[in-house]
Amino acid sequence: MATAVIDGISTRYEVIGSGAPLLMFSPGGFDATLEKWTTLGVYARIRVLDHLSQKYTCIVFDRRECGQSGGRVEHVTWTHYAAQGRGLLEHLKIDRAHIMGGCMGCSVAAAFGVAHRASTLTLLLWWPVGGAKYRINGHRRFAEHIAYVKDHGLDQVVALAKSGDKSFGEDPRGGPWVSVLRRDAAFADAYARQNVEQYTALVAGMARSLIDRDTAPGAEPEDLLQLDIPALIVPGSDATHATSAARYLQECLPKSQYWDVPVADQSEANAPARLLEFLDSVRP
Repeated sequence: MATAVIDGISTRYEVIGSGAPLLMFSPGGFDATLEKWTTLGVYARIRVLDHLSQKYTCIVFDRRECGQSGGRVEHVTWTHYAAQGRGLLEHLKIDRAHIMGGCMGCSVAAAFGVAHRASTLTLLLWWPVGGAKYRINGHRRFAEHIAYVKDHGLDQVVALAKSGDKSFGEDPRGGPWVSVLRRDAAFADAYARQNVEQYTALVAGMARSLIDRDTAPGAEPEDLLQLDIPALIVPGSDATHATSAARYLQECLPKSQYWDVPVADQSEANAPARLLEFLDSVRP
């Protein structure tokens, strides 16, 4: 593992394999660590990283506020997450890369394509988050954190974070900075001394910015419609990864391909080959 400081925030990353660069925005919601590519659900089942790294240089990392990466209390948007990825490419002296997202990482990948079009060779979007249930659950999670802060104070958020190992998704009371609170004593001290009213207003705004529609968030449709970047979309089908979100991205990305295979039939026997076929069709 290695660490880079990007816009003042420590980023834990790993480079695996060889070949053209593939920047991979991790799945796992608000616990998007690089390990999720090998331990989480479908990604572990199809061994996506094992297969892709045989032909590509896979760049995996902990998203800011996740795992062993640092964070900063600010109104975080999809553009902030995309900027971390662009900064990592700059750190590695890579001008252009294939861009892959899994789960919530798809929203970051879409934002990356819009903000850094010249750096984006392709977009590979596996199980984009989205749908009405995703929006409802996401807003509920932020609301639970805000309520806990108002009832108990920021010092108790810090105490809660240090008392366990649950992510924001597993226990919303800890909030979106919970992993940084757990690891960084100086950050936790500054966090606890914030103005509660200002903090809760910031978090409410962050929730609205990140989860702002009943389909796939991340980038405005008008911006996606302007992208001439080849894209492959692999649909999910559950309360977090609505199939409608994948279809929406198919509609908005002019050069998209949609892998119309039901989730139950997406396997190690067929999925890695489809991903590699797509990536191999576009050369740097």
